[in-house]
Amino acid sequence: MELVQSQCGSWCVYSFCKLCPRPQKTQYVEDSKRRVRNWKNWGLIENHSKKFASLIVNASDGGAEVVVVEKPPKLQRFQVFDGSPTPFGATARDGGVNFAVYSSNALSATLCFMTLSDLHQKRVTEQISMDPMANRTGDVWHVFLKGDFEDMLYGYKFDGKFCPEGGHYYDSSQILLDPYAKDFGVLGPEDDCWPQMACMVPSSNIEFDWEGDLPLKFPQRDLVIYEMHIRGFTRHDSSRTEFPGTYLGVVEKLDHLKELGVNCVELMPCHEFNELEYYCYNSVLDDYKVNFWGYSTINYFSPMIRYSSAGKRDCGSGAINEFKLLVKEAHKRGIEVIMDVVFNHTAEGNEKGPTLSFRGVDNSVFYMLAPKGEFYNYSGCGNTFNCNHPVVRQFILDCLRYWVTEMHVDGFRFDLASILTRGSSLWDALNVYGNPIEGDMLTTGTPLSSPPLIDLISNDPILRGVKLVAEAWDCGGLYQVGMFPHWGIWSEWNGKYRDIVRQYIKGTDGFAGAFAECLCGSPNLYQLGRWKETVEQYQFCVHITMAFSLADLVMYNNKHNLANGEDNNDGENHNNSWNCGQEGEFASIPVKKLRKRQMRNFFLCLMVSQGVPMIYMGDEYGHTKGGNNNTYCHDNYINYFRWDKKEEASSDFFRFCSLMTKFRHHLAVIVTLPERPGYKWEPFVDTSKPAPFDVLSSDLERDMAITQYAHFLDANLYPMLSYSSIILLLFPDNNDNNNNV
Repeated sequence: MELVQSQCGSWCVYSFCKLCPRPQKTQYVEDSKRRVRNWKNWGLIENHSKKFASLIVNASDGGAEVVVVEKPPKLQRFQVFDGSPTPFGATARDGGVNFAVYSSNALSATLCFMTLSDLHQKRVTEQISMDPMANRTGDVWHVFLKGDFEDMLYGYKFDGKFCPEGGHYYDSSQILLDPYAKDFGVLGPEDDCWPQMACMVPSSNIEFDWEGDLPLKFPQRDLVIYEMHIRGFTRHDSSRTEFPGTYLGVVEKLDHLKELGVNCVELMPCHEFNELEYYCYNSVLDDYKVNFWGYSTINYFSPMIRYSSAGKRDCGSGAINEFKLLVKEAHKRGIEVIMDVVFNHTAEGNEKGPTLSFRGVDNSVFYMLAPKGEFYNYSGCGNTFNCNHPVVRQFILDCLRYWVTEMHVDGFRFDLASILTRGSSLWDALNVYGNPIEGDMLTTGTPLSSPPLIDLISNDPILRGVKLVAEAWDCGGLYQVGMFPHWGIWSEWNGKYRDIVRQYIKGTDGFAGAFAECLCGSPNLYQLGRWKETVEQYQFCVHITMAFSLADLVMYNNKHNLANGEDNNDGENHNNSWNCGQEGEFASIPVKKLRKRQMRNFFLCLMVSQGVPMIYMGDEYGHTKGGNNNTYCHDNYINYFRWDKKEEASSDFFRFCSLMTKFRHHLAVIVTLPERPGYKWEPFVDTSKPAPFDVLSSDLERDMAITQYAHFLDANLYPMLSYSSIILLLFPDNNDNNNNV
C-alpha cells in the first residue's frame, strides 16, 4: 500500500499489484500526513516535484497497497489578469483593482494581501507571484485582480541582489509599502507585529461630497499664514473638542483662526510618517519620546492615519475623508490650506535604518548614493531623496498633483527645498535634457541652475497655479535665499529676515539699515531682474519665532532642551534671543512688562513688513515651551495649544494680535515700475500723502521724497496705499532734471 499526496490534496487509499499496474482507490484516510509518517513499518519516499509525496507500506511479492493523499480543490480568492503598467499604485476600475509598481532592478515581484487579523498574526492571507513575461512592462510590474477586497491590506515582496555596496537592498522576506499607496492600516507601539503597516486596497465605493468646493486663489500678498500642528492644536484637554488631536478637532476650532484674522494655514507634516522613530522611555519626563513633528515621511500620498478620529477602522480609509472635510470647511471660512512637504528624505534613514518601502523597492533609484553605495546626507537625517532622477521627479509631480486635484489643497511649503535643486545620482545630462552639455562635469549632489524637478513643477498646468514656497537651504551647506530658481512663481522663506529682526529688536548695534530693508521686503535680495514681479510675491517673511516660541524669545538667552533626553546637546545654539534681564518664566514685574512690550514689537514688525507674514501656533497668546527650541519628540503639554491660556489672553495679547492682523490688510502694496535702461523714476504725485508731499512742487520736497523712497526706487518699486493714485516721472540717470520725458 502507498500513501500519495496528489496535486488536489485529499487523502485517498489506492492499491495496486503486479498484474494491475493502475492504482485502484480503496478507501479515504481520515488522518494527517504527519500522523501517517509516524505509523510503524512505513517508509517515506519524498517526491520533490511539488505534486505528491508517497509512502510504501508492507510491500510483498504479490504487490503493494498505495494510499494517495488528495486535498479538496481550493477556491481562488481572486481572478488574475495581466493588468496595466499605468497608473502607478492600486487603482479601482472595471470591477476590480489594477496594481502597478516600478522596480527596475528586482528579479521578481510578489503581491501580498493581508486581513487586519492576519496582519496581527504576522501572516500573509494571499500572495500572487507576478510573471516577468506577462506582468512586467519595461521596469513596471503590474497585475489586475477581481475578487473580494473588503478589509484587505496589501504590500509587495521583491527579490533581487542584496548588495549594499552596489546600492541594492532586496530581501524577498520583507513586505514593503507601495510608494503610491493612498492609505494604510496601521498598528501601534503595543502591537507585536511585522510589518508595522500595510497599504489599503482602494474601493470605488468611497465617495466624498465637496459641495461645490473651489480653490480660493487669494493673491499671495494678501495672505496671513498660521503654521499649525494637527494633533497639537486640539490635543490638550482645554480644547474641549469631541475629537481632540484630529482633523475633525481642527475643524471644530477653525473659527478661532477667523477671529485671529488668518486666511491661510500651513499644516506641519501630515503625510503618513514614522511616529515611532524615536520611541523610547524618557526618564526626564517619565514618558516616551515619539516623532511629534512628522519630518520622517513613510508615504507621500496618504494622510496621517493617527490624525483621524476613525483611526485604524475600515483599514484607515476614514483619514482621507476627514482630511478632505478639513480642507472644505477651511475654504468655507475663507482659509486656504498649504501643506508642509518633506521630499528631501524619508523615514528609512541610512544603511542602519528600517526598510519600509523605497529602499526595498529600488534603493539605487530613490536615493542619492555614493559610488560604493553610501547614502548622501544633505538632509541631516541619514538619506537624501534622489529628486532629479527621472522616475523620482515624476513620482513627486504625481504626488503634488494628487493633493491638489483629489484633496483640494492650495499649495506646498517644501522642507529643505535646496535638495530639490541638486543633481541626482549618476547624473547624466543626456538622460535629463535629451542632449549632452558641453563641459558638463556635474557630480551627484551638485546644485543645478535649472533643476529638472523645479522646471517640471513650475511648468505643470496644474501646479503652477498653486502656492509654491521653498525653504531655500539644506543641511549640506547650500543656502539659496534670494537665489532659488523660481521660474516666476516660487516664493522663499526669508531666513535672513528672522535673524536680522531678532538682532535689531533686542538692541544689537549696527542692524538699523538691515532692519529697514526687512520692513521693505528685502529688496537687496529680491530685486533687479531675477524677481520681475512685486517683492511681496516672493519674500515669505518666515515667522520670527522659528525654533523658540515668541514668548521664549523674550524669556531665555539660552536653550533649555534637557527634556529631550540628549543632555541639552540638540537644537540651535544661536537663537539671537534676549531674556529682558532674567532667565526663565518666573521674573520680576518690570521684566515681565518689558517682555510683553518686546512681544508686541515683534508681532507689529511682522505685520507691517512687506512680504507674507507667518504666525506660529500658540504665539497669539504667548505659549512657552520652557526654553526648549527643539521639541520634535514631545507628544505632551510642551507642544499642545493651551486653549485656557488663550482665553486668559483674549483681552490682552490675543486682542493685540487680532487687531494687528486686521490692520495688515490695509497696508501699502508694492508695485513694480517699468524698466528703462539709462533712466530712473522719481515721484511727483501721491494722493495718499498729506500736503505738501501729495504734489512735489519744489526741489526740496522732491529730494526729501527721493531720499525717503530710495531703497524702493533703486529697485524699480514703489509702495501704494489702497484707494490712492500716483504719478512718477522718468529722468535720465545723470540727474539732469531739464530732460524730463
